Amino acid sequence: MLVLGIVSYKIFPARMGGQKYIEAFYRHLSRSAGIVLAVSRDNETKDISFDNAWPFLFSHRKGLFNLIYLPRLVKMIRHHRADVIIIEHSYFGWIGILLRLFTGKPFVIHSHNIETHRFKIAGKTLWQVYGWYERWVHRSADMSFFICEEDKAWAVQNWKLNDTKSTVITYGTDMSRSPDFNDRAIKRNELIQKYSLNPSTTLFLFNGTLDYVPNIESVKNIIEQLLPLLRKASFSFRIFICGNRLPGALESTLRQYSEIIYTGFVENIDTYFKGADAFIDPSTSGTGIKTKLVDALSNGLTVISTRSGARGIDKNFAGEKLLIVEDENWIGFVNQMKETGKGNTTLTPAGFYDTFNWENIVHRALLSLQQYE
Repeated sequence: MLVLGIVSYKIFPARMGGQKYIEAFYRHLSRSAGIVLAVSRDNETKDISFDNAWPFLFSHRKGLFNLIYLPRLVKMIRHHRADVIIIEHSYFGWIGILLRLFTGKPFVIHSHNIETHRFKIAGKTLWQVYGWYERWVHRSADMSFFICEEDKAWAVQNWKLNDTKSTVITYGTDMSRSPDFNDRAIKRNELIQKYSLNPSTTLFLFNGTLDYVPNIESVKNIIEQLLPLLRKASFSFRIFICGNRLPGALESTLRQYSEIIYTGFVENIDTYFKGADAFIDPSTSGTGIKTKLVDALSNGLTVISTRSGARGIDKNFAGEKLLIVEDENWIGFVNQMKETGKGNTTLTPAGFYDTFNWENIVHRALLSLQQYE
């Protein structure tokens, strides 16, 4: 089988959650199928990790200009004898429709969110127009991949998609078991030493792309809702906030709080995932799945999350490592943070790795794609 993947934005180098998702998906898929990628021209050629990845497309913001590249895409399909086309996100769904018309090849929409919901949350003025378009391209696609069961169920019910042509292909991990406690203790000590903290300090972590509306909301909730209550809880703590693209005004605000350590973008985030005592996600909005929660749980880190923040992760798989608090229950959230500071000696359950291991995820994708060989 050969797959042509079409990506409407920069994924190389893969630094943010969405970029890591696409890179890892095709990297693992390439072990069982041929992969050719057509990606946006803002990708950095030196960082492209695939032999057949070509950065020539306009990004989704100028997507209609890609009409001039339809002949090139058709030629790629015929030259490489592609069996199926995968469109990352719904933005370029219309290209899939045209390519199917000209080549007869089926196409899949690989959804990372219900984009309509994301645009509505972000206050985009034309979110309803995009909602009509998004529904149209999913209904036109031969198959839809969704990132979590909640997104799939919503789309099947509200867009009247065929359930048999909808599959959950979630974000994954390369890890197959929880790190041992000695490894985590070493990483924790590295953080304690680096930031000159008392060893008894409880270390919390939040990370993400910080210009993304749900993540901005989470940072504000940390400052406005959690910090005042934590200061009354009478225990020593620090909150690491890691990520890029934080708005300047919000960065200035973070610098005012001694309990918050803002690091900016961290190249080796695994040190923080393994060294912190708990990951916190005080988000009350968003769609899809929080990739950072999968990363945290994979590294054996306890996660404290609002119910909205934990969307896409079944507690049956995460067990005691995922502590869910109802949205807006900030007293309950802080109580969980304080309890976690006493130590959580449980390991991430094996069932979590069975569900979120990339090899198993790609196997499910292949089962859906094989009908097009």
